[in-house]
Amino acid sequence: MIHDVTDEDTAIALGSGDVAVLGTPRLVAWLEAATVATAAPLLADGRTTVGTAVRVKHRKPTPVGGTLGCTAEVSAGPDDKGRMTFTVRAVDGNGDVAGEGEIDRVVVDRGAFGS
Repeated sequence: MIHDVTDEDTAIALGSGDVAVLGTPRLVAWLEAATVATAAPLLADGRTTVGTAVRVKHRKPTPVGGTLGCTAEVSAGPDDKGRMTFTVRAVDGNGDVAGEGEIDRVVVDRGAFGS
């Protein structure tokens, strides 16, 4: 998934800092979106995943106008309780790692959430 950094994605706009670079909350959201997309084809009808833990390091600032490619790979699971761990990575337009880490999700029935 490729994302363009806009003014709405900055630490200033998100309230997570006072500089006009990609805010960590947006980076985490984009990495979570990558885990959702990666998990989807592995799930039975009526199932989805919800996030349970995030361990991400934001390693490099990305300015407005920059791009990030976000990827996720299943590194563990799903286990007998539906837990999955994803290795995630965000690479900028120069090929530098801007963020990386792990995100845990658990498989649930979509209907349990009213959707």
